[in-house]
Amino acid sequence: MGGMLEFPGVMLRRVAEVGLIEFIAERIEANLADLGAEWDPEFIRTLLPLMEIFNRYFDAEVRGFERVPDRGPMLLVGNHSGGLIVPDTVAFISAWYRERGLDDQLVGLAFDAMFAIPGVKTLMRRLGEIPANPADTDAALAAGRAVLVYPGGSHEAFRPWTDRNRIDFGGRKGFVRVALRNRVPVVPVVGHGGHENIVVLTRGEWFARAIGLERVRLRAAPVIWQIPWGVSLPALPGIPMPAKVTVEICEPLDWSEFGPDDASDPRVVDRCYEEISERMQAVLTRLADERPIPLLSRIASLLPGYSADS
Repeated sequence: MGGMLEFPGVMLRRVAEVGLIEFIAERIEANLADLGAEWDPEFIRTLLPLMEIFNRYFDAEVRGFERVPDRGPMLLVGNHSGGLIVPDTVAFISAWYRERGLDDQLVGLAFDAMFAIPGVKTLMRRLGEIPANPADTDAALAAGRAVLVYPGGSHEAFRPWTDRNRIDFGGRKGFVRVALRNRVPVVPVVGHGGHENIVVLTRGEWFARAIGLERVRLRAAPVIWQIPWGVSLPALPGIPMPAKVTVEICEPLDWSEFGPDDASDPRVVDRCYEEISERMQAVLTRLADERPIPLLSRIASLLPGYSADS
C-alpha cells in the first residue's frame, strides 16, 4: 500500500515546495521531453465512428475539400472555436481521413500544456498531434506532411460571445514565417457555428496574469456559460449546445513570390498575415450571414419536412 501512495506523496511534496503553477510547468517540460507514442492509423480507424457520431450532433458539414492540394507538404490554417469542445476541428479531421484515407497523415499542432495531462498526451500522439513549435513543424513539413494549425490557440478558442464571428489570431504570426520558410501551400480552413456550443463570458486574461498562468503557457482563465452549470469554468464538463457547424476550405493562397529569406522580413510577414486574416474573415462573415443562428438551424433540421435547400 505504501508503494501505491508514494508517487502522489512525491507530487504533493513538490507542489508544496515550488507551488502549483511551477509544478505544472515542470510536468509540461518533462512530458515534452518524452512524448512517447506516435501516430497510429489503426487507432484512428477505431475512433472515426465515434467522431462521426459527434459530428452528427452538430450536423457538421465540410465544404470545398476539392480545394485541398492532392499531396503534401501544406499548411492548413484554421480559426479555433468552441473552447475545449472544438467541433470544427473534429469535423475537419474526420473529413480528412474520410476523403484521403488513413495512409495520408494529418499532423495537428497542439498546445504544449495538453501533453502534460495524463492519458491525453498518449491520445494526442496517436492522433498525430505534435507540440506547436517551429522545429517540430518544420520537420513535419520536410517529411511531406499536411500540417493543421490554429494560430489563435486558446486566445481565439475562448474569444467572447460577442466576437464569435470574428477571426482573431491575436497577432500570432509564427505560422506565416513557417509557411514562407518552407515554401508550402497555405490553405485557409474557416469554421462557423462551433463557437456557439457554449457562451464565453470573458477570457479572464487579467486573472491569468495575476496568478502566473503564463508560466504554463496559458494566457487566459476563461469564464463561460454552459448547460447545465450556468456560469462556470471550462474544466467543468458540460453539455454543448448543438449549433450547426459549417467548415469551408478556401483556395490555397499564392505566396510563391516570396522565399525563405522573407520569413525574417516583418513587412512581408505582416502583408501575408493581413491577407489570410482578411480572406478568412470574409468567408466567416458570409457563413454567418448565411446561417445567423446556428443553434436554430440545427433544431430546424430535426423537424419533419426540413430541407437544407429550404
